[in-house]
Amino acid sequence: MNPVLADVIGLAGSASIVGAYLYNNVAARVDALLYNMVNLVGAVLLCISLSVHFNLASLLLEFVWMGVAVFGIAKAVRMRSGA
Repeated sequence: MNPVLADVIGLAGSASIVGAYLYNNVAARVDALLYNMVNLVGAVLLCISLSVHFNLASLLLEFVWMGVAVFGIAKAVRMRSGA
């Protein structure tokens, strides 16, 4: 992958995660499914970027971030279905 494209993808991932964090802090009522989906997308984009600009610590952090987001998505879906 082109390193510049990897940077653009990584920046989009960072913007997604920061945007989700901002949303969590300014919204009167947070949609947990939306919040976690945006976090998941951000982490995936950062992992793609890290495949070009490898950093083990950052990659591990993004895998943990994805795991937390998937947990949050599952919890939000269960809450919406009333289970």
